[in-house]
Amino acid sequence: MTDKAIIRVFIADDHAIVREGLKQILAESPDIIVAGEAEDGIDAIKHVRKAKCHVMLLDISLPDRSGIEVLKLVKKEHPELAVLMLSMHREDQYAIRSLKAGAAGYLTKQSAPRELVTAIRQVASGQKYVSAALAQELASAVGENHDTPLHDSLSDREYQTLTMIASGKTVGAIAKELSLSVKTISEYRSRLLVKMKLKNSAELTHYAIKNQLIE
Repeated sequence: MTDKAIIRVFIADDHAIVREGLKQILAESPDIIVAGEAEDGIDAIKHVRKAKCHVMLLDISLPDRSGIEVLKLVKKEHPELAVLMLSMHREDQYAIRSLKAGAAGYLTKQSAPRELVTAIRQVASGQKYVSAALAQELASAVGENHDTPLHDSLSDREYQTLTMIASGKTVGAIAKELSLSVKTISEYRSRLLVKMKLKNSAELTHYAIKNQLIE
């Protein structure tokens, strides 16, 4: 922190409108300034090195690589940086993966502006942040699930592929959205089916719905 305890924030999100909205929200807080931004994972990793920030707002779904991959790389280089994950996804499953990977907190993009500011201040002070609703969900999950679920064995990309297939997207559509080849997504699909002992996409979708991995 500086002498005036200014919190320097770096924003990594591929949507310009989202970045502008976040900057407008944070501009209303005199103790927070936006010191840098990026629209994809590679730029985020490159520019956060120069930004000298205290907090990074990181979208979990970037076009060139998953936010969790970026999180792991950033934390490896900057272990002191507090990374707050932002997501459109259902909270608990991605939140667990994010926190395990080193995130200081997790927040959905539907959260109120004041909650975002509170979360930034909290993680900047060295604490963790999750919403009250998410904390309750995580507590319930710990109490109910004694066995490790099959999807916990998946890599971050495999898990992302699982949720996207279960949401009804084709391999081609997923490849385009993630800027990867159809062959690569097909390999992810094949690996996750083997790991989870599932035969096809229909069984995969049934599993995802049963385990509440998608809305």
